[in-house]
Amino acid sequence: MPVSAPETIMLDTLLKSPRLPFYAQRIQALLADEAERRTHFVATAHEDEKTEFINGENIVRSPVKFKHNVAVGNLFSLLKAHVMAHQLGWVGIETILVSLTRNDYEPDLCFFTATTAAGFRPDQMRFPAPDFVVEVLSASTAANDRGVKFDDYAAHGVPEYWIIDPDTETVEQYRLAGELYELAIKAQTGDLRSLAVPGFVIPIRAIFDDEINRSTLRELLVESRYSAR
Repeated sequence: MPVSAPETIMLDTLLKSPRLPFYAQRIQALLADEAERRTHFVATAHEDEKTEFINGENIVRSPVKFKHNVAVGNLFSLLKAHVMAHQLGWVGIETILVSLTRNDYEPDLCFFTATTAAGFRPDQMRFPAPDFVVEVLSASTAANDRGVKFDDYAAHGVPEYWIIDPDTETVEQYRLAGELYELAIKAQTGDLRSLAVPGFVIPIRAIFDDEINRSTLRELLVESRYSAR
């Protein structure tokens, strides 16, 4: 896993400390305890419950507001239609458990290429790092969506990450540049072109406005019929 510049500085400081062996022992003990709790989390997780394991804690997410659900559903309908029409891979929604090195997340939306998805089993419950992730902000998740998840997705090489704010009806598109994300677009209007899903271009308003969503979906379906000929 790549190490960023701040992490390199921190590691250099630890390596020069005479207390390094004591720090290492404590970290190993903490990680061992965390691994046990993570094993229990995975074994007891329910399909009908949206829950995540982040930095050693089991976090159960609250029911979402209507505007959150609208944004997730509208984007899912468009992304799913495009991916299926062009046989690009597979789209997961909400309770798909993405298991990274330390943490387990259930992103609002995620996309896997056809090559990766070809190895998925019908009864599979844990999935690798996706090629594209979308998180829709809420009061209880915003800190993690912009914090630990932002860093973790980048550390595991997820090429593209969207953060959607349903309150301001804004989309932030981040692309992986080396080891870190950089902001590509932050907007409320205009077209948005995915970097990780080939050919997926939608108006931003189609995420928030049902009528624009329906017209965009029709255009995607018509386009897919022509491309299939």
